[in-house]
Amino acid sequence: MNRIFGAAWTALVLALGALRRSPLRASLTAFGILIGVAAVTIVVALGEGATQQVSGRIDSMGENALMVMPAETLKSGVRDERAVGILTEGDADALAEEAPAIEKAAPLLFSSAQVAWRDANTPTMIVGSKRAFFDIRRWKLASGSVWNVSSETLGEKVCVVGVTVQQNLFGAEDPVGQVLRIGRHPFRIVGVLEPKGQGPFGNDQDDVVVMPVSTLRAKLLSTLPGQVGRILLQGATPDSAAEVERQAAAILRQRHGLTEGAENDFRIRSQEDFRRRQEGILGTLRTLLLSIALVSLIVGGIGVMNIMLVSVTERTREIGIRLAIGAREIDILFQFLVEAVVLSLFGGAAGALLATLAVRSIASALSWEMGVSTDALVVALLTSTTLGVTFGFFPARRAARLDPIVALRRE
Repeated sequence: MNRIFGAAWTALVLALGALRRSPLRASLTAFGILIGVAAVTIVVALGEGATQQVSGRIDSMGENALMVMPAETLKSGVRDERAVGILTEGDADALAEEAPAIEKAAPLLFSSAQVAWRDANTPTMIVGSKRAFFDIRRWKLASGSVWNVSSETLGEKVCVVGVTVQQNLFGAEDPVGQVLRIGRHPFRIVGVLEPKGQGPFGNDQDDVVVMPVSTLRAKLLSTLPGQVGRILLQGATPDSAAEVERQAAAILRQRHGLTEGAENDFRIRSQEDFRRRQEGILGTLRTLLLSIALVSLIVGGIGVMNIMLVSVTERTREIGIRLAIGAREIDILFQFLVEAVVLSLFGGAAGALLATLAVRSIASALSWEMGVSTDALVVALLTSTTLGVTFGFFPARRAARLDPIVALRRE
């Protein structure tokens, strides 16, 4: 055991001495490992952070939420305008009343417009819906209140605004009771939403004006009477998504007059569907970036091997002397392997430190909650060690197999 530790210590001392004699070469070689390790670590951290962000934003869609949308293509993949379904407020009401698994349903219409108050104006998203929309999305009000049921029935020109719209138009002033203009129509503000941040698709959920769906359709859009763009559903229980989808499909097929065997003219998507789709996209992007980062890591390893081969060539006489005075092939092999591992570990440690600082800066800039985990740092160091052993083995074996007589003749 003492012999093993002694040999390891000797190899480490010789390795450090060799690196000190060529600091510039050692630094440039370690830099290749640094870039590779930093790139891999940053990609992994960003992937985990992005996944958490997507999951959180999809959860912000609402509690036990599903979305009903018109179908746009046939299953054959051929677009057919006749296959485009039309959803109505009546569909939303029927789903809420007839499906036991559905707690609430809210029709949705979307538009965008320039909204103005006095001399200020700003472009924003316009959402038309019903009171149930706020409950499903869990959108709370910072001030004021949601419009009443009669406003929906009569199509009154009332609205609730997001905090971004408030800041852009009113600054610090409370806008409740004020009248803003959308096109040539005045709308009375009855409430202001609490801040919500980004939505599931990266949109600013606070840059929004919400009004009764009947008002949006009559005043700002040219759609068929009762037509809506989507229907937002809320399941009665957290695990009711499959049953909600089944019951909703049955009711809509009946209401739309679809015969047995006919394709649905609507689509139903749960939060899990959106999550899988987004995570699939992120997974593909992460794999691509990780592949590029791994290539840089391999290039760094090849750099270590090349430098070690040069080192073996330059130190041929030194190797011959060691072999002549009794050093074994395994001692020479171990010496150069340790040198390659130390070089790689320096680069790996520096890369892990650089990645940690970079991830913190990115997280701060994007307002994400993410960081480099301890496991990632351990993996970075293990990867560096593996690179050192893998790419240092060939030069080390070449050094160990030198003929001492031939090596001593080398000037």
